[in-house]
Amino acid sequence: MPYLLHEWLNVIVRWTHVFAGILWIGQTYYFTWLDARLSDPKEEGQVWMVHSGGFYAVAKQKSPAAGRTLHWFKWEAAMTWLSGIILLVLVYYMGGLMLAAGDSRLTLGQAIAVSIGLLPLAWLVYDALWQSPLARSYTLAAVISYLLLVATTWGLIQILSARAAYMHVGVIMGTLMAANVWMRILPAQRRLVATAREGSEPDQALATRAKLRSKHNTYMVIPVVFIMLSSHFPVATYGHRYNWLILAGLILAGWVAAHIIRKH
Repeated sequence: MPYLLHEWLNVIVRWTHVFAGILWIGQTYYFTWLDARLSDPKEEGQVWMVHSGGFYAVAKQKSPAAGRTLHWFKWEAAMTWLSGIILLVLVYYMGGLMLAAGDSRLTLGQAIAVSIGLLPLAWLVYDALWQSPLARSYTLAAVISYLLLVATTWGLIQILSARAAYMHVGVIMGTLMAANVWMRILPAQRRLVATAREGSEPDQALATRAKLRSKHNTYMVIPVVFIMLSSHFPVATYGHRYNWLILAGLILAGWVAAHIIRKH
């Protein structure tokens, strides 16, 4: 591919990726904040807000009102993930950044196969963990998730270039976030809507599970954003002697930051 065309594709896809991500994560954090406010007895079931030239009163309902348009938020997640995968192909698969120069244990084809296979595997492990009895203890499941991420980081650094290893940890978390939306949150929402429209009482366990996966997304996104920025700071991040420990620490710092944000 001509270099100029490759660069323009990179710019356009990256622009799309960042903007779609802003829309997706902005909505996720907004609804997280809104849900917390509407769960506060002092708000009396309704939140008043001001933005631009208007005032808005928002109330939470357990079922959709008959005959009213129901707005879904899903395509932002799909566009963010799809543009991210295209960037992965352009920058790493085609851009010569997958393997460490002169010191690679894999061929490029093998590295790409590992990359492709890792995404569904990560989803299967993550989803199984959070549907298993271990998830009855949120703290235990979170610790296991963290240790698996750290182990994955270390393992990827052994076989890919350090920069590619960092980025693949971000791609894994981004894939988990998008899969949460399309495979757990949206199906639960559709079942809740269908049940409510049939006149039955919606299963609140579905709402709880969907809310949990949305909560996970608010935690994962902060380390993902850091990883997106890490390529600009190679000395302090992936190029450092203790690169895998640095990423492990920053993932944990991102989760702590997300916890604080969710509380305020």
